[in-house]
Amino acid sequence: MTRLFVGNLPFTTTQEQLAEIFAAAGTVSSATVITDRATGRSRGFGFVEMSTAEEATKAVADLNGHEIDGRQIVVSQAREREERN
Repeated sequence: MTRLFVGNLPFTTTQEQLAEIFAAAGTVSSATVITDRATGRSRGFGFVEMSTAEEATKAVADLNGHEIDGRQIVVSQAREREERN
């Protein structure tokens, strides 16, 4: 599985909508919209896991710059989380 970062999401985007958009590029293993712990409101970004590296590459090529509700999303390979102190 390959994990993708999706930025500049409209705050109204749901996990279901995110999965539906990325399904056009291949099999979506999971789609997560990151929310604020205190308010529960979307933070405007999320992660999508595609089942193969080829599908992930296709998703980046097809969907980077794609417009959702007037906002151009940013799609790239997710980086490993850095350890925090």
